Amino acid sequence: MPPHTLAERHMTQHFPPENYLNRELGLLAFNRRVLAQAQNPRHPLLERLRFLCIVSSNLDEFFEIRVAGLKEQLKLGSLAITTDGLSAQEVFRRVSDEARALIDAQYALFNNEILPGLDAEGIRFLRRSNWTDAQREWIRGFFFREVMPVLTPIGLDPSHPFPRVLNKSLNFAIELEGKDAFGRSSDAAIVQAPRVLPRVIRLPRELCDCEYAFVFLSSVLHDFVGELFAGMNVLGCYQFRVTRNSDLFVDEEEVKNLRTKIQGELPQRHFGDAVRLEVADNCSPAMTEFLLGQFNLSASDLYRVAGPVNLVRLMQVPDWVPRDDLKFSTFHPGKPKVLQKTHSIFDSMRAGDILLHHPYQSFTPVINLLDQAADDPRVVAIKMTVYRTGTDSVLMQSLLRAAQNGKEVTVVVELMARFDEEANIGWATKLEEVGAHVVYGVVGYKTHAKMLMVVRREETEQGSTLRRYIHLGTGNYHPRTARMYTDFGLLTCNEEIGGDVNEVFKQLTGLGRAQTLHHLWQAPFTLQSNIIAAIRAETIAARAGQRARIIAKMNSLLEPETIAALYEASQAGVRIDLIVRGVCALRPGVAGLSENIRVRSIIGRFLEHHRVFYFHAGGEEQVYLSSADWMDRNFFRRIELAFPILDRKLKRRVIFEGLQTYLADNQQAWEMDGNGGYHPRRNSRAKPRSAQGELIELLQP
Repeated sequence: MPPHTLAERHMTQHFPPENYLNRELGLLAFNRRVLAQAQNPRHPLLERLRFLCIVSSNLDEFFEIRVAGLKEQLKLGSLAITTDGLSAQEVFRRVSDEARALIDAQYALFNNEILPGLDAEGIRFLRRSNWTDAQREWIRGFFFREVMPVLTPIGLDPSHPFPRVLNKSLNFAIELEGKDAFGRSSDAAIVQAPRVLPRVIRLPRELCDCEYAFVFLSSVLHDFVGELFAGMNVLGCYQFRVTRNSDLFVDEEEVKNLRTKIQGELPQRHFGDAVRLEVADNCSPAMTEFLLGQFNLSASDLYRVAGPVNLVRLMQVPDWVPRDDLKFSTFHPGKPKVLQKTHSIFDSMRAGDILLHHPYQSFTPVINLLDQAADDPRVVAIKMTVYRTGTDSVLMQSLLRAAQNGKEVTVVVELMARFDEEANIGWATKLEEVGAHVVYGVVGYKTHAKMLMVVRREETEQGSTLRRYIHLGTGNYHPRTARMYTDFGLLTCNEEIGGDVNEVFKQLTGLGRAQTLHHLWQAPFTLQSNIIAAIRAETIAARAGQRARIIAKMNSLLEPETIAALYEASQAGVRIDLIVRGVCALRPGVAGLSENIRVRSIIGRFLEHHRVFYFHAGGEEQVYLSSADWMDRNFFRRIELAFPILDRKLKRRVIFEGLQTYLADNQQAWEMDGNGGYHPRRNSRAKPRSAQGELIELLQP
């Protein structure tokens, strides 16, 4: 059944639109909370800069995908009303106002607090007006040696049309007067800064009165742009950046080779329709209007910024400056004791299920499982899903080695993993070259489940047998993000879970009807319906006067039917705690609707990423971990898994580490009100509690 039909079958809405909140505005509210981390004077200064850059990175994607989608609706004259009852026109208006206010606050913080604070610590970003003669001479040499040779100034005239401008690239609009060598007069030119050029340049220590002095590439170009237009007068030089629609659309039903089609589409992502123009706040009105016209944008798409148009490029500065006193304290991830007793990961897994809690516990055991499997002569097959893994992945190298060693290697690569398509195509090609089986999942559904299965031939008292070793996770097989994202992983030899995972791999690589699974809940078949059933079971228990409880942690909560079931549960008296990092369309604490529901968001040093679902279930305490948020796309348009924690000890760990600790947080928690507003959860009388801080202390060696 096509995805849209599945979605339509389930999208029944039991409550009026005013009981739902808007997704786009919720995403901007999330970025407000991230910006609050940059504004927090208790955080180390370089970490505040990093948070500021994360806001810019998040907003870039927000415009590339969400705002681009809104503008497509407006262009097509769509009259569709969102779940919350707003039209695309109204959403766009509100989003523009809120985004502009957010960006203004961001640059005010950057100029008024972050830069002066760094300056006081001997980390300076030097303005052109403050360069010494020696510094200017060094910068001049840098310009002629490193910058000017790769620049191509383009004068705008009938034979030189406005150039194609790459998505999110740094560019300069130049106002000129005079005539060039051929007697031509042009009043405008464009200079594009190639991405090979560093956006931030460190000056030699001997030229500065501080340890770390930097200049922006934009400052260098501003100061020496006249060198590009000999004999002409530069009247103005203005940096600008355009953000384009980057949502890659491929009609999977119509293509014969998905990989080839995506490879052909990727270059066009850099030149999609423009959705936002950022210009320096000193850009002249005439040049601003000219640029808007070139990109077919209006004043509502214009964002004037008081500083660099791309703050994301400052993300590297904290890594360049070895000042531990200005960063979060370092910690060393722990490792479960059972994995410290033996070198063999297979021996450890046979002893019992193993729970990993990243980044507080190391991702190394997952790497070791695949590394040992690649070389173990008893291992006969390896199967794995790949959504995001990075361009330089030790896990992928192990898979390549396993295939070269004669193992039966099957990899389900998701080619439509947004912004990771190119890396995934690269790995798919390399895996095929060494004889691995590479498949791309199911047409119309993204494969987002995180599964790894190793099949090993072992000798037992009953004779030779094949045993499945399984890893299931809430996060990607990406060692770098495993140090920054909070995720759970389960290592298990449970035969029924192994059988379930094998069945899902059969679905992804072959054909046939979906079979009933023992333990796993799977989207698009049973995940949403099982979650609804679990919520309704708590509702029935509450109505019967029995104890009922729901706690769920996720990144986003949007799916209307699930929200409706939660409202019904609240009305029946079920106490519900939702820990939702990002956007939440449910209105908590509304009398007669959701007074028994609390929603909080935890924003801290690590990106909260694990999904944990708890249902009291008559005292059984069902606990599931999942790759899926409670969203339409996860339930109906993706291959997702939720897997139970069956071991009692590990279940208590998940409840404590993944839920109770977060519910007790009064330092990094934000409480959501019924109107979608967020307020820091503070209690001056209570002992300060930080979930992330406590988990570092609890789980590090």
